[in-house]
Amino acid sequence: MNLRNLDLNLLVALDALLQERSVTRAATRMGLSQPALSASLARLRRHFDDPLLTRVGNDHQLTPLAVRLREQVRVALAGVERVFSAEPDFDPASSVRDVRIVSSDYAETVLGGPLAALLAAEAPGMRLRFSVNTPPVVEDAERVLVDADLLLLPHGFLTDLPHQDLHRDRWVCLVAEDNPDVGPELTVGQLRSMPWVVTYHGPVASTPAALQMRLLGVEPHVQVVTEHFLAVPALVAGSGRIALLQERLAARLPPGSGVRVLRPPVEVGLLLEAMWWHPVYTADPEHTWLRDLVRRAAATLPDVGS
Repeated sequence: MNLRNLDLNLLVALDALLQERSVTRAATRMGLSQPALSASLARLRRHFDDPLLTRVGNDHQLTPLAVRLREQVRVALAGVERVFSAEPDFDPASSVRDVRIVSSDYAETVLGGPLAALLAAEAPGMRLRFSVNTPPVVEDAERVLVDADLLLLPHGFLTDLPHQDLHRDRWVCLVAEDNPDVGPELTVGQLRSMPWVVTYHGPVASTPAALQMRLLGVEPHVQVVTEHFLAVPALVAGSGRIALLQERLAARLPPGSGVRVLRPPVEVGLLLEAMWWHPVYTADPEHTWLRDLVRRAAATLPDVGS
């Protein structure tokens, strides 16, 4: 397709229409008149040979093609915005853009404070925005990273994107403080028999430690699944359940959390946290500065066990 024959302003109109599912609301969002946006919608319908929006009662619904386009348009616009916001000399002190980082609540809790402090000191006009990391995000990481600056994720999930290692962590086990069946040490038999609270459980979604346990012949009896590491202690407290948690998070548990922290009776390996990015940004001066900022924030973290 020859891009010279396309009006890229239609991309902005298409995004507003797909997000708002209303010509009136989309026109208001863009600051245009309703007839002007209706004309854009007519051009888009001719281009795609698809109605895109169909009336159902008093509302509009997206056609199947429009549903597919909705996320693609957001990614395309993000790329366009990056192109036209590029500067010959990047000055973090004068930048006012958002920094978007996709991460789990673990990474946000552990690294968010030091990173926010450095950002405030060196780029006070920039804003740090964390987005939730989920299994679908990881499965489509390259596309997601067109719109996001960085993905914070341990090794074991991605292999084909640029990355830089940040810090290590150990895995510990959590059991209820008042669990009478667990003594000072856990046994392999208890790992097999106790019900588990697990994170990111599925065929392609699991922590590296859980995968390592399966390789050692320990198949957890899963009773609760969550995508929030910070919720794990509350799901273990007062129950007969067991869970794995990063030691850095376990060290932050306040007194009265209702759980005990124990070493796993099998070797589950270390967690190696890394930042991942889209290869198109590798040589970008602004992105290079941001990666160095994240690396320096990670360097302030104390060693595990210290």
